[in-house]
Amino acid sequence: MTWIKTVPFNEADQKLREAIRGQRALYPAEYAKPTSANEESIVTTHTLIPDALYHAFSTFGVLMSPELPLTRKDHEMIARVVSVKNDCHY
Repeated sequence: MTWIKTVPFNEADQKLREAIRGQRALYPAEYAKPTSANEESIVTTHTLIPDALYHAFSTFGVLMSPELPLTRKDHEMIARVVSVKNDCHY
């Protein structure tokens, strides 16, 4: 298994904390906050590059905006079909 150095939120500098908070603010409510204090996720793999973390994951948040014409159900259906088509296990 690959190991990627990450920076825990409680050890993050101001720039990283702002990137994480800004990205979380754009996410749908159910994704906005970590489920535990030491959660590991695809977002944490980007903690060494705060600008990349913010821009890459804020894109997802903006695309999931409830102000857009697709519903959350539509997004989930599209993601499922694409995953099946790409033979993804998740």
